[in-house]
Amino acid sequence: MKLERHSKIVELIGKYEIETQEELARLLQDAGFQVTQATVSRDIRELRLTKASSENGKQRYMVMQSGDSFSDKYIRVLRDGFVSMDMAQNILVVKTVAGMAMAVAAALDAMHFHEIVGCIAGDDTIMCAVRSVDDTILVMEKIKKLIAV
Repeated sequence: MKLERHSKIVELIGKYEIETQEELARLLQDAGFQVTQATVSRDIRELRLTKASSENGKQRYMVMQSGDSFSDKYIRVLRDGFVSMDMAQNILVVKTVAGMAMAVAAALDAMHFHEIVGCIAGDDTIMCAVRSVDDTILVMEKIKKLIAV
């Protein structure tokens, strides 16, 4: 049950800009999990979630990898290598600078977008399998926000 709840928390914070434990608890309850604020607080600690500023300036929960904000290292790789992107149903095709596809795909994988099932990289092209067409559009919007300077 805890593993399912943790998985749902990661999915929810990837999908929504969640600012408070109460908001997260409500979304978990809406998803069928019986939780208290104490449970949510413990889950946040166990998942090592942190708050970071979102595009609109508000604070939101995010998953951080080994203490590094992906908004530094991985976004830099994404910005340096990104050329364009397009979608074919639930497949996101990302074009990169020649020789950068593997690095950009690794950066996308490290960001742990819930919507992306996996990436395959060539020399200058990445194919990302995305869960649905709607999720593909969502991922494209997230990437656009990340690479905006």
